[in-house]
Amino acid sequence: QVQLVESGGGVVQAGGSLRLSCAASGRTFSRGGMAWFRQAPGKDRDFVAAKEWTGGTTLYADSAKGRFTISRDNAKNTMSLQMNSLRPEDTAVYYCAVTTIGLTAAQSSYVYWGQGTQVTVSS
Repeated sequence: QVQLVESGGGVVQAGGSLRLSCAASGRTFSRGGMAWFRQAPGKDRDFVAAKEWTGGTTLYADSAKGRFTISRDNAKNTMSLQMNSLRPEDTAVYYCAVTTIGLTAAQSSYVYWGQGTQVTVSS
């Protein structure tokens, strides 16, 4: 059974940084990749960033470009999201998810989801 466990959320002041990590267990992935999505209160869940398990393809939402960096550790089946220059509008529950097909920003392509970790950015 695949399990995704996020860690690293918390409260930070605007302009600060946080690093989220997501550890996958239950199987090894060779195709597809992992993504981060986020859901702010009262809003839809949005795509943030994604990276292939192998290969160099990386996707970022416009809101994440230049501030967030997604990275992987294949040996640990883990992906991390380094978030810098955080803004109050980045406040949300952040979810990691895994797709076993081509990398995409579409939520419907992701079959495994973590429980989410809260990120709160104070002004």
